[in-house]
Amino acid sequence: MDSLLLFIHWNPDIFAFHIGAFGVRWYSLCWAIGLFTVYLLEHKLYKEQRVPEEKFDPLVFYCFFGIIIGARLGHCLFYEPNYFLSSPTHMLEMVVPAKFGADGSWHFTGYEGLASHGGTLGLMIALWLFVRKTGLKLMMVLDNIAIVTPICACAIRMGNLMNSEIIGRPTDVPWAFIFERVDQLPRHPGQLYEALCYALFFLIHWYFYRRNPEKVGTGFFFGLCLTLIFTARIFIEYTKENQVDFENGMLFNMGQLLSVPFILLGVYSMIRSSKQK
Repeated sequence: MDSLLLFIHWNPDIFAFHIGAFGVRWYSLCWAIGLFTVYLLEHKLYKEQRVPEEKFDPLVFYCFFGIIIGARLGHCLFYEPNYFLSSPTHMLEMVVPAKFGADGSWHFTGYEGLASHGGTLGLMIALWLFVRKTGLKLMMVLDNIAIVTPICACAIRMGNLMNSEIIGRPTDVPWAFIFERVDQLPRHPGQLYEALCYALFFLIHWYFYRRNPEKVGTGFFFGLCLTLIFTARIFIEYTKENQVDFENGMLFNMGQLLSVPFILLGVYSMIRSSKQK
């Protein structure tokens, strides 16, 4: 038992603060911080590249709804299809942030389950629609968003850490976390591993952008972002518990399998960008 004192005991309040009876959760706050930081950085990039302000303004709308809708549908369809596709009521729960009882009752839950792979796919579709609306070049838009995306991903994973969710496997490493809302086992802080990786990836993207701003529009940053994030995801998954039971008998879990197409797309985009002047 004494050895458990060496680990980090983790049990923060899920609410960052309250405004009257309304509580703001850490998870929601981290999402907001991540999206606002992306907005500020993306606005800076567009100003440097002399993109008209009226063409930038709709970007936040497209990104926000693309990420949220994609992440929610990704979780429901990739990880819990047997539940969400089993009845019209459960299908409604895919889009409504509530749980419905058999007696017709319901209670607000928020969106319990957002998948990063679905969010990435939703973002890509949203940016394609944004390009059709504004007439901007698709690869320029994808490269710009890729430069700053890792900082938002970092904030979201910190929200997962504050929620004590997506926990790691038991371990005896000295930096192990004991997620007290889950159990008393020391575990890998997989959320923190990902957050640190994404913060590093943001610095790498920013460095390359400052050194080679002419690469925006070639697909280089888009490819680099996909390759780094989802390669890291494959390896970090080995430190994390499976999210759903059907993954237990799989050689590679769902997060790893879904990462492969994004890595291939990322590598292809970087190779293609190297052939452009």
